[in-house]
Amino acid sequence: MTHLDGNVLAGPLSELFAVDLTAATGQCASCGRTGPVATLKVYGPDPGLVARCPGCDEVLLRLVREPDAAWLDMRGMVTLRIPVVD
Repeated sequence: MTHLDGNVLAGPLSELFAVDLTAATGQCASCGRTGPVATLKVYGPDPGLVARCPGCDEVLLRLVREPDAAWLDMRGMVTLRIPVVD
């Protein structure tokens, strides 16, 4: 199955967060790789988006939308560093 890069998450995540999370730096819980969300390998869109680590292919993020809710699972990330501008 062909994947897209993590930039495809910009639109769906912007509906949930006030900052651009593709610029955030995440750390993989499996291999410890650290890098921007934009570099993740993303599969989907149906039934949702699944983002995998480009280093070890572990699932880092899942995002599923319903008409009235969104489900976000980030258990594959140890940390997510979000840059903020003052």
